[in-house]
Amino acid sequence: MRILSGVQSSGKLHLGNYFGAIKQFIELQHQGDAFYFIANLHALTTVRDGQKLRDLTRDVALDFLALGLDPAKATLFRQSDVPEVTELFWILSSLTPLGLLERAHSFKDKTARGISADLGLFSYPVLMAADILLYGADVVPVGRDQVQHLEMTRDIATKFNLAFVPKWDAKDPDGLKGGTPGILKLPRAMVQESSAVVPGIDGQKMSKSYGNAIDLFDEDGPTKKRIMSIKSDSTPLEAPKDRDATPIYALLKLFASPSDMNEIERTFDEGGKGWGHYKQQLADLFVATFGPARARRKELAADHAFVESVLVAGADRARAAAAPVIEKVRAASGIVVARR
Repeated sequence: MRILSGVQSSGKLHLGNYFGAIKQFIELQHQGDAFYFIANLHALTTVRDGQKLRDLTRDVALDFLALGLDPAKATLFRQSDVPEVTELFWILSSLTPLGLLERAHSFKDKTARGISADLGLFSYPVLMAADILLYGADVVPVGRDQVQHLEMTRDIATKFNLAFVPKWDAKDPDGLKGGTPGILKLPRAMVQESSAVVPGIDGQKMSKSYGNAIDLFDEDGPTKKRIMSIKSDSTPLEAPKDRDATPIYALLKLFASPSDMNEIERTFDEGGKGWGHYKQQLADLFVATFGPARARRKELAADHAFVESVLVAGADRARAAAAPVIEKVRAASGIVVARR
């Protein structure tokens, strides 16, 4: 089973990235052939500073490695180190209906929040499709907000196979019932339901672009300050607490053990503890959970050569996996690449 997903290098990684994606990535590296890329091409839709993008890309690599990604078990690479992805992007763009992209929730949401409506942002789902289809991924661990893009990837792959694979049948996409297998495999989404959406300090979905995130590897002081600034209401200390009035309960649920969660729920229902108590509890759980990774990251940051070697080796493996797919795509679509 080939597993593939990616994370944009458009800002510091935060709790939403971890519980919504990276925690699952780390677990899945033991269950299949895992490919994880740092989406620095996607990040160009919001990052317009070359040095900043390079730094953020390296930061994501450091974060992955500090959080437990094992280069011997999973392939970690920069999206831009595999030029075939942009070639496939253009071929797929030539088949993708405009109406399909116009229905993308992410584009509508981001432009509504002031992000420039550039072609790169609009065509994001096609590049994402190329990212997935190039490596023949079977499953793609995604957040719930990305499920639509995964369905669009399946639609785009279907368009390609119908156009360029004679007798391909969408009802038998892999040719398991005697039909012709498609060149592009139709992947399926894997959503971690229990933590598909992680709330930010304002109660909305945690996101770099919303300014409501708690970064995984910020310094101790700013991290605690962010946690203590989580939105809460004016419920008195002695009164029961509304679990939906603040993101605190949902965030505690991500960290706390079952026994600790039972006690938290009891005091929420009975009262007797103020919001400051729960925020401090969350801060303590954050340190206990990420303390070892934060220490490991500082060690890795001092070894630039090692981190780069991981990315270079990952790119070599990724290009080897991509080669048979792009060769079939070229042959089917009539694209000729001169051999030098």
